[in-house]
Amino acid sequence: MALGVYIDGKWSEGSGPRFANACPASAEIVWEGNAAGPEDVAAAIASARKAFGHWSRLPQSDRTPVLERYAEEIAKRTDAIAETISRDMGKVLWETRAEAATMKAKVAVSIAAQNERAGSKFETAPFGSSHLTHRAHGVMAVFGPFNFPGHLPNGHIVPALLAGNTCVFKPSELAPGVAALMAEAFEAAGLPEGCLNIVHGTRETGGALLNAEIDGLLFTGSAKTGVFFHKHFAGRPEVILALEMGGNNPLIIWDPADVEAAADIAAQSAFLTTGQRCSCARRIILPEGKFGDAVVDAMVARAKGLKIGAWDEEGVFMGPLVSENAAHAATDFQMMLSKAGGKPLRRLKRMDRGGGFVTAGVIDITEAHHIPDEELFGPLMQVIRVKTFDEAIQRANATRYGLSGGLVSDDDALWVQAHREMRAGILNRNRPTAGASGSMPFGGPGLSGNFRPGAYYAADYCAWPQASQVSDKAERLGAQGFPQ
Repeated sequence: MALGVYIDGKWSEGSGPRFANACPASAEIVWEGNAAGPEDVAAAIASARKAFGHWSRLPQSDRTPVLERYAEEIAKRTDAIAETISRDMGKVLWETRAEAATMKAKVAVSIAAQNERAGSKFETAPFGSSHLTHRAHGVMAVFGPFNFPGHLPNGHIVPALLAGNTCVFKPSELAPGVAALMAEAFEAAGLPEGCLNIVHGTRETGGALLNAEIDGLLFTGSAKTGVFFHKHFAGRPEVILALEMGGNNPLIIWDPADVEAAADIAAQSAFLTTGQRCSCARRIILPEGKFGDAVVDAMVARAKGLKIGAWDEEGVFMGPLVSENAAHAATDFQMMLSKAGGKPLRRLKRMDRGGGFVTAGVIDITEAHHIPDEELFGPLMQVIRVKTFDEAIQRANATRYGLSGGLVSDDDALWVQAHREMRAGILNRNRPTAGASGSMPFGGPGLSGNFRPGAYYAADYCAWPQASQVSDKAERLGAQGFPQ
């Protein structure tokens, strides 16, 4: 049995209802415990509030080494982190090892961003000097997603702590296991008690955290949940919200381009992490004619040829979806597209081995009507055929989202047009849409977020600027019409 509450550096059993998480590959129960109840959440907030007084007053030169040691401790736990995430949510081992490595790398990137974007500045002035510093917000609630249960909350927690905030972390109930390893690494690094508290649980625990006295909410997840959070905090501008909410991402493939290379890029954009990345390509936009036909055939061939299996099987590209419910949702979404006029080219199907296992699917939705602008978190590639490149751009932008997008083409002029006109925070050329650098911002307009991109720009939402004019002594001031 696991313990559901981590407060002041100690684990205890939660006072809320019992819940469990099963591995979607094996159906084995890999985490089971009691959720944090409202009183546990209140205690976690109180602990973080108390710790904030000391942690926020430490100079940056004292906080930074703690996070650097944390990076070293994460590196020591790479194998344990990778296996825990794989067992929790089904992602294959080569991907979870990469996730653990990214968690370590996040620290150095965050330190650089903190210095560049949220550091200090001093200028001389006729009256004395001008100063710019940055202050921490206070207690930050961090909601973690299941698809990158280590990397994505780590991407909020590390910059938040660097800036002097303290955190209360609610992991996804679909991937809770890695949180304990993160806490262990922070303990070994010397993070003071109360700076990071953890409350496991489902919706009820999340609701208690939303209603607590927090100073910020840092969230990665679905648009539906993010919009709910945005409404919940309406009229409370004192609470900083950083919302990353996914995308209905387009990838345009246009002649001239190498057909096989284009199909590789499209398939990896759509099927990486079993389609469970917010930056995965959902819509592949191609020209009518022989070139487009050839790319479609090559993409379907890749969907058929992907090796699918459990996280610990050799040579596997794609694991299961996070749950059996997610597999049902994927097949239901495909059926909806078919009823709307979509033509399946390679069906996404439930596999005989059960759990969250599905095959990769490709469906042509060129003639479909009234398709909802929604993000399906699964390996289903939607193909759209168009007559002109202008129409391709128009179809690419026909979404309320704006997280990622891309162009596969050797034509520089097409890239110039796409770069100018496509509405996406991450816009790649001849690279998968799921490719993003931690040393650059991550986020996008529309329903993809609230204009507080993460990754390198996380430093921006973790601290607020304080500008000061400073003179060593008070002197009399004069002005036109002012009494002397």
